[in-house]
Amino acid sequence: MRNYLAEIVEDKKIKVEAQKKNVPLAEIKKKINHGKFMASHNMHRSNWNLIAECKLQSPAKGRLCQTHSVLELAKIYEENGASMLSVHTDEHFLGKNEDLTAVREKTSLPIMRKDFIIDEYQLYEARMLGADAVLLIARILPRQQLLEFLYTAWGLGMDALIEIHDEDDLEKALSTPAEFLGINNRNLTTFTTDIDNSLKLAKKLGHVDNRTLISESGIFTSEDAVVLQDAGFQGILVGEGLVRADDISAKTRELSLVSAVNGKSA
Repeated sequence: MRNYLAEIVEDKKIKVEAQKKNVPLAEIKKKINHGKFMASHNMHRSNWNLIAECKLQSPAKGRLCQTHSVLELAKIYEENGASMLSVHTDEHFLGKNEDLTAVREKTSLPIMRKDFIIDEYQLYEARMLGADAVLLIARILPRQQLLEFLYTAWGLGMDALIEIHDEDDLEKALSTPAEFLGINNRNLTTFTTDIDNSLKLAKKLGHVDNRTLISESGIFTSEDAVVLQDAGFQGILVGEGLVRADDISAKTRELSLVSAVNGKSA
């Protein structure tokens, strides 16, 4: 069976080493203005948050959105209630660094860099590009490196969403002081999705006052979102469910207003 994650990570190692030679870390550090933790600031304003993903392609499903550019998606999301944007910079998703920079220039929403971060270089690069947050995938980072990357992100004024998929990932993430935990409903080998993964791991977590839970992937309806909110999640990260909708604006509003639908105050 094809292992998409392993393929992407191996490719990423080659690409990062090439980029480090092209633009040395010392040069990047000179261009950085430290962030102000805008992602957490924005998400603490509400008990429900939609992280809307500007996603054009999936390695497993191919092209997902033919009708809009990354910048057009970002504008739609901002106008229809998203709390934060997720912008891919990995080419397997048709992402590139320039997309993040372009979105940063046109939106006031916080932006998370969505990529496969395996080197601290990418953290500094993310901040240089204008990211307010980064995704750290527990599955591809050793425990100590995960912790170091978290502190590096914080040191740059960025928030970090630690992504987990199973109990081993969960245990690794809980060994850090990370506030934002993203439970990925996507099987990281086959890229299939099932929101039951979020529900299962949320039960393992129990009640945690100092963690903010985000469910990622495989979320398509307000009914899905309500189930997740009732299970203790404070938000969702949605890409395919938005970009493949017949009306992206309406779907963004639907998934961002779950608190109102669920009879809870935002």
